[in-house]
Amino acid sequence: MRILVVEDDTLVADAIRRGLQDAGHAVDCVGSAEQALAAVDAENFNLAVIDIGLPGADGLALLAQLRRQHAALPVLMLTARDGMADRVGALDQGADDYMVKPFALAELVARCRALLRRSHSVAAMQLRFGACVLDFGARRACGRDGDIALTRREWAVLECLALNTGRVVAKDRLLQAIASWDADIGANAIEVYVSRLRNKLGAEVPLRTVRGLGYRLDVDAG
Repeated sequence: MRILVVEDDTLVADAIRRGLQDAGHAVDCVGSAEQALAAVDAENFNLAVIDIGLPGADGLALLAQLRRQHAALPVLMLTARDGMADRVGALDQGADDYMVKPFALAELVARCRALLRRSHSVAAMQLRFGACVLDFGARRACGRDGDIALTRREWAVLECLALNTGRVVAKDRLLQAIASWDADIGANAIEVYVSRLRNKLGAEVPLRTVRGLGYRLDVDAG
C-alpha cells in the first residue's frame, strides 16, 4: 500500500517512513498542506498520516480540503495536543483515527494497517488456499513445507491484490502501491514480482492474469 505522511518535523517524518516501509508499505513524505494537496491530486494513495501542527494551513484545514476532494481517503491525524476537544474536533471533521505525540511507532503501524483493512472492507487478514495460508497481519506465508520467504515488495504486491480479492487490479495501480517517488522501478517490475509470487506460493494460490487489464487474486481455491 502507498501512504502519504504529512509532517514538517523531518526527524518524526523519517521515523514514520522507516516504520511503515519496514511494514511493507511505499511511503512519501511532504511537509505542508499545500504539498500534500498537490501530491494526492497527482498520485493514488491508500492512506494519509497528517500532523495537525503544520506550517501555513494546519492539518485540520488540510483534512477539510481532503474530505471535499478525496472523501474516501483514510486519514490518521497526529498531534501534540492531547485535549479531548482536539480529538473530538479532528474526528468530527472526518479523521478516521487520531494519535497523540509521543506515540509508539509499532502502534502507529498497527493503526495504519487497521485503517487500510477497514477501507477495503476486509474483516480478516488471513486467507487460506488449500495448504497455503497467507497471514497479512503477521506478513507471513506458510505452505506445505513451512514458511515461504517473501521480500518487502513481493508482500506489498500480494497485500494490494488481497485487499482487492476478486477484483482486477491494474499494473499501474500495483506499481503505485509499491513505489514511492524516489523508487527506481520500471514499468515491467510488476510482471517480475507477480512471476516470483506464483513461483513461491504455488498453483494453489489463484493469482490470475487478466489480459490487457491486470491481475486478480481469486478465492475459489481450497
